[in-house]
Amino acid sequence: MSFFAVLLALVIEQFKPLPRDNWVHHLLVSWVGWTGRNFDAGRAHHAWVVWGVSVLAPGVLLGAVYLTIAHWSLLLALLFDVGVLYLTLGFRQFSHYYTDIRDALDRGDEAEARRLLAEWRHLDASELPRTELLRHVIEHALLAAHRHVFGVFFWFVLFSTLGLGPLGAVLYRMAEFAARYWTFPSKALGVPANQGLMAVSQQMFAWIDHVPARLTAFGFAVVGNFEEAINAWRRDAALWKHANEGVILASAAGAVGVQLGGHAAPGVTPDRSRSFNGGPTDDAAADGSTGGDPPQMAHLRSVVGLVWRSVVLWMLLVALLTLANLVG
Repeated sequence: MSFFAVLLALVIEQFKPLPRDNWVHHLLVSWVGWTGRNFDAGRAHHAWVVWGVSVLAPGVLLGAVYLTIAHWSLLLALLFDVGVLYLTLGFRQFSHYYTDIRDALDRGDEAEARRLLAEWRHLDASELPRTELLRHVIEHALLAAHRHVFGVFFWFVLFSTLGLGPLGAVLYRMAEFAARYWTFPSKALGVPANQGLMAVSQQMFAWIDHVPARLTAFGFAVVGNFEEAINAWRRDAALWKHANEGVILASAAGAVGVQLGGHAAPGVTPDRSRSFNGGPTDDAAADGSTGGDPPQMAHLRSVVGLVWRSVVLWMLLVALLTLANLVG
């Protein structure tokens, strides 16, 4: 049933996406904040306790609910899968910014494009050269596509194949959210954060995201320029501070022939300093750039095609796995 759950969730999300500032986000902020306040007494091992309660407890709870529902009705279990996937996927939560920025640039309204990028990523885009503006838009869109779509696909299908329904999708998104939440106070506010929680949450998400990131990078290679993508992956992935981001962005750069990598954008805007929201806090800075042409408007369209072809590739693979599971 994995294929049908993913397909229905994607279709619903395209027509009725959750707003950026939605009740799910507020619930997660409250939950992760509550676990930190109540389970962190300052000792080193408490960081692991907080992470376990924050991330594992919701996944285990929803997994138990799924098993209970599946015991009585497979149709209700499918609907439960669709509902959870709808809440964990976030394709339209970033794609509308990407589209609006592209449309603004098409109209020649660069000021509006900069405003939208600043609103989306909470960075200062006022002094960015045009090529850097395009680079940041492309990089953020690629990473968002992975974290909101392909990473969720992988963990959902893996756990669904094991009969645990949407448990994997919830664990992945909770781990990603916790990594952002516990990094946020330090990066955006300049306020000392619990270094143990920051380290644990980032380390655990890096481990959880290790395989999905490489599958996303390989998917980009398959649906793009395969030889250039693989060469860029091998040559340039190490330019990025975070290995998982490096393999994704290097592969995508080779797949569409665009130059990615470079310095992070200037610091967060005042709006970012007042409240946490759903955007990743760590800009994808790199110690150098990949090969390829400097980012141009044509690359924005190429990246859209790359992501959608990757979605089709993943859906075909999920369909084959679902068929094999039904036949087997």
